[in-house]
Amino acid sequence: MFQNLSDRFEGIFSGLTRKGVLKEADVDEVLREIRLALLEADVNIEVVKELQNNIKQACVGQKVHEALNPAQQVIKIVNAELTAILGGASFDLKYSSLGPTVVLMAGLQGSGKTTTSAKLAKWFKSQGRNPLLVGADLQRPAAVEQLKTLGTQIDVPVFSDPSDPVSVARLAIAEANSTGRDVVIVDTAGRLAIDEVLMEEVSQISKAVTPNYTFLVVDAMTGQDAVTVASAFHDKLSLDGVVLTKLDGDARGGAALSVKNIVGKPIAFAATGEKLEDFELFHPDRMASRILGMGDVLTLIEKAEQTFDKDEAEQAAQKMLEGQFNLNDFLEQMQQIKKMGPLSGLIGMMPGLPKEVKDADVDDSQIGRIEAIIYSMTSEERENPDLIDTSRKARIARGSGSNPNQVAALLDQFKQMRKMMKRFGGMGTKKSKKSKKAKKGGKKGGRVTPKGGRVTPKGTKPSTNAGLTLPGLANVNPADMEKLADQLPDLD
Repeated sequence: MFQNLSDRFEGIFSGLTRKGVLKEADVDEVLREIRLALLEADVNIEVVKELQNNIKQACVGQKVHEALNPAQQVIKIVNAELTAILGGASFDLKYSSLGPTVVLMAGLQGSGKTTTSAKLAKWFKSQGRNPLLVGADLQRPAAVEQLKTLGTQIDVPVFSDPSDPVSVARLAIAEANSTGRDVVIVDTAGRLAIDEVLMEEVSQISKAVTPNYTFLVVDAMTGQDAVTVASAFHDKLSLDGVVLTKLDGDARGGAALSVKNIVGKPIAFAATGEKLEDFELFHPDRMASRILGMGDVLTLIEKAEQTFDKDEAEQAAQKMLEGQFNLNDFLEQMQQIKKMGPLSGLIGMMPGLPKEVKDADVDDSQIGRIEAIIYSMTSEERENPDLIDTSRKARIARGSGSNPNQVAALLDQFKQMRKMMKRFGGMGTKKSKKSKKAKKGGKKGGRVTPKGGRVTPKGTKPSTNAGLTLPGLANVNPADMEKLADQLPDLD
């Protein structure tokens, strides 16, 4: 969602030159560019003005820290101000000590309210709670059935009644008390636009159940309209927070940057995909970091912790460093990575990646094609890829719907990756140190790799750049990988 804004910020900061002190003229130029970038991202004009003033006050006359250049100093200030605009701290959700914690979900039709209710229930389950979903949307055909289907997928009961929305909500609280459910999530009806009937119905439900939290579900793709909707609902319901959906879309992101300042209520949760597990607590500091192109390591670690078994991951890492990593292990790791979400999203969380890598069109179906090739191998071939000769490559290609060059490309890159990992595992050992000493005894200052010319043997070896590569290695020259692997023992 914030890719365009992130690119703009990257261009702005790269234009700063070395200065001991940030002068007002320098800051004005940067602020002008930041203002244009935010307006293009559909951020509310009042929010832009406030952010601009805050950054200027923090920048002018401030001495650059010894370890930071002016660009880094401005990034630090902008990061702090963006974090504040997005809400400052993550939403602090507290549970009721008397009876179930009641959460009322409101929003316009089409904002993803019913699906978000199920996602929230799944999130509560992950926190060790026992939620109950309540189908109080009796207006939309099959809304209750949709909620029941989603409830079945996450193993959460759904309560509803054909009477009226207010009675359903009231009866649901009694149902939760009798069945020991400690969280009640009430899914209310939406409309295509804000109207008095919708507002009155939601208001009556709120009075009937006295919710601990009232969340407004807002489609992030609606831009400035999201702020208008939030303001209208807040005037009637007194919102506690906003849940942004479709945060993985290609909208400009203005809603996320505007809603907290205009409505005065924080973004509590964010839906980052279509799957029920694509839902997370909103962290303003992490989102600001992503917008500025600095990645989001903490969220990446949390996703990995939820997906990977710690012991299995350690065993796989050990095998990789010892050079015993085979295609069965590789296949298992790829399947675990798929569970973490789209590759493009994971790449966006990684700090320090070149712009070319971040902007690359990552095709998740590439993993499926790689899996097909590996599944077409025998168990013996997966254990020992060195067994795969030309005839076996042809057989594997036929079985996987690929061609022999693609199979060869995959095997070559896998072997080079394994070789590199083994070299990393050997660094710092006695063997590696001996290797260094032996090289020091020879001609000083010599090249490790041959100067120019061919680095691979002549012959009719089939091309390995046939369009199928390991994720993230599409533009890497196999010869460069091999040279890098050969140099690894010389690293300190």
